Amino acid sequence: MDSERPDEKEGQPKAGNGAPQKPADPNDPEGIKSLLRAASGVPAGSRKAVPAETTAAATTEEGGRASTADFISKTRKQGLALKDRAIQEAETYKDPQQTQLWKSIFRVSHDRSDPRNRSLAILSNVFLHLHPAKINRDAVRYGFTWGMGGITFYLFIVLTFTGVLLMFYYHPTKVQAFRDILYLEHDVPFGKLLRNMHRWAAHLMVITTWLHMFRVVLTGSYKRPREFNWCVGVVLLVLTLLLSFTGYLLPDDQLGFWAVTVGTNMARATPMFGSEGPFGPQLGMTPYNDVRFGLLGGSIVDANALLRSYIWHCIGIPLVASIFMAVHFWRIRKDGGISGPAPVMLEAEMKATKK
Repeated sequence: MDSERPDEKEGQPKAGNGAPQKPADPNDPEGIKSLLRAASGVPAGSRKAVPAETTAAATTEEGGRASTADFISKTRKQGLALKDRAIQEAETYKDPQQTQLWKSIFRVSHDRSDPRNRSLAILSNVFLHLHPAKINRDAVRYGFTWGMGGITFYLFIVLTFTGVLLMFYYHPTKVQAFRDILYLEHDVPFGKLLRNMHRWAAHLMVITTWLHMFRVVLTGSYKRPREFNWCVGVVLLVLTLLLSFTGYLLPDDQLGFWAVTVGTNMARATPMFGSEGPFGPQLGMTPYNDVRFGLLGGSIVDANALLRSYIWHCIGIPLVASIFMAVHFWRIRKDGGISGPAPVMLEAEMKATKK
């Protein structure tokens, strides 16, 4: 028959050695753990597996603290490196010729004590010396180049100058456009001369562009290493034709109206972008969203078409053409100047062939 010991009371937990346990202090973390173990029925000396969710949460929290500390440390290092780099850049700006910007423009060593370096810095820079230091003497003959490239650029300058003057007397509206042309020709001093200079320079620019490209084909100047510049020239040809086409509508007379009508109707057959062109209907092109609609700003030649032609003719296409002209001239300079005929060797310069 089992008998209870006098020192053990009912409901009082026992320690592992049989001695009564002290009540757990709620403010003590260990005491809280003891209360939790007692509530779950786990003896004080035994271990119980911690739930996976608790372990994962603790691990995530520790990982977040570690990643935050790493991020702060990395940011501090990057900030210090950026500060050091800024100090170095500030030091280089004391001598502008040692900056990376200067070296990217003037790619020759700019040592002031060396006359050769000073001359090379001038001769090898397109801004300071437009033409190469050495060129083929046959390439600069007028009978070889016809001067078509330079004449075309000169006509572009004339068109820009006269076009700006014409803008002072022109309003791109259906009511005033044609009246402004009549006023310019009959009332403005030298107005008719100004308009004819602009018109004939436009026609001549188209002609000289074609002749320039014809000369390039005849002399083989489109070949290596000038393939890229040939493509730039083709783009400039297209832009020249677009300038001429958009200028047709600006007088708002019968010639301009029907020229733009025929030209934009041809645009309907543009592949993929025209409502009547190949693959156009398959791509969802209709008369109200194709390239013709975009050019006219509607489905007919009206005030929207006049305004769009004015903006493209006076602002859009000239800006794009100016950029491509700058690239064109730069590539001519970097490709060794104007391409000339194949170099001719004297008989004394030829190596003796073995028989």
